[in-house]
Amino acid sequence: MDFPIFHIDFIGNRMLIAVDAILHVLINHAFAVGALPLIALLEYFGIRSQDPRWDNLAQRLLKIIFILTTTVGAMTGVGIWFSASLVNPVAIGSLIRVFFWGWFVEWIVFVCEVSLIMAYFLSWQKSARSLEAKLKHLRLGIFLAVFSWITMAIIVAILGFMMDSGNWMTERSLLSGLLNPMYFPQLAFRTALAMVMGGMTMIFLAYLYTRNDLDFRTMATRTLSRWSGIWMLALVVASIWYSLVIPQHMLANIPVAVTTQEYVGWNGRLKVLLIVGLSFVGWVVWASVKRPGRVHGANYLVSVLLLFAMLGQFERVREFIRKPFIIGNYLYANGIRVEDYPLLQRDGILQHATYASVREVTPENQLPAGREVFEQTCTRCHTVNGINSIRWQLKKMYGDKPWQAEVIAAYVENMHGARYFMPPFPGNKAELNALAVYLASLQKRAAPFNGAQINGIPKTDAISGSTHYGSLPNLAKTHGEQH
Repeated sequence: MDFPIFHIDFIGNRMLIAVDAILHVLINHAFAVGALPLIALLEYFGIRSQDPRWDNLAQRLLKIIFILTTTVGAMTGVGIWFSASLVNPVAIGSLIRVFFWGWFVEWIVFVCEVSLIMAYFLSWQKSARSLEAKLKHLRLGIFLAVFSWITMAIIVAILGFMMDSGNWMTERSLLSGLLNPMYFPQLAFRTALAMVMGGMTMIFLAYLYTRNDLDFRTMATRTLSRWSGIWMLALVVASIWYSLVIPQHMLANIPVAVTTQEYVGWNGRLKVLLIVGLSFVGWVVWASVKRPGRVHGANYLVSVLLLFAMLGQFERVREFIRKPFIIGNYLYANGIRVEDYPLLQRDGILQHATYASVREVTPENQLPAGREVFEQTCTRCHTVNGINSIRWQLKKMYGDKPWQAEVIAAYVENMHGARYFMPPFPGNKAELNALAVYLASLQKRAAPFNGAQINGIPKTDAISGSTHYGSLPNLAKTHGEQH
């Protein structure tokens, strides 16, 4: 309530983050965490066998990893910070206060990771001068792989905390936040998945790079497939462990998440598709170990695409089933803390919204007041005309018959009970009715909906003309004792 609302109506706030974040995760898992250990392994084979083909293959694969991770990977990582700070500053501010020292360490590790990959890649030619230089170079690769994994390990703790904050709600300590119930199962799952993704991606690239040396292609694909097969087994175990610790209310959200908020039978079919997809990847790995020369490159490409699609769907579902919270049991997806609900439902959200242009609902200002309530409480998930459009949702519910404000108000008041993933309405009765009037008006009139980045800030009171500043408790006071 203390920040202006950033909103891009054609794409929506959550899609803005999702596109950037999923692209970052795909690159991070497949190329940084999953592939770098294999580069060091291939270099080791080259040193042990004195066969330069292993070393040449490792260098060519590292070039792709280096380019992708230091360009698209790095930029999308920064993009996550930028977009999250714009879309939900309360959430990112809360996480920084809880995990300040965790992120501080992660940033240092990331700087080391970037320095290591530059040194590892740029010194490859010089390292070939002697065995001693090559062994030192190999140690760089091992350190790089470890640091890449540590970066993920720290971030996974924060992702787990956002799903289930565990004992932090009572202890309010960094350690209790890091060691949340979701941490180790999710870390095991992501580690195994990253290794499989990295292995299959490197197999496909190695298949392309060794087309003029079929004997070496057979050796390389068999070696990389054994690595992927071991991690496939670990992935099955980690998946079961992870599924057992997901809170029950999140499991209930899964059928909704996989069908884009439609209660139909796609959930069962998705499970079948996942099993079939992973079985196909497993068959490719097994065939590559037993008969590597007979597996066509298209099978490797399909395997890589399946793994990328599965990770993308996993991230989508994980983000959705966390609802109605963005931080488990602490902060709702609308950016309002659970503990602030009684105050807001008593006084109204407009009284405590720093940048609201309307402070009090009257019979004369119901429409602009309702628009303001929609902006403050709904736009972090919904648009008016774009992705996840509120007009589309209402049209599904009420069709072409006239939308009645009274009916919409009754639904919004009780929607949390009907659809748990929707946060409860945080305002008072007058604001609820004003919101319903605004939503009903969208059937006939849906003007472009812009956020504060276009409307301009700060906003002033429409009645008195004075600038208001919110009276909700400062987050720094809430988390200050943690440091």
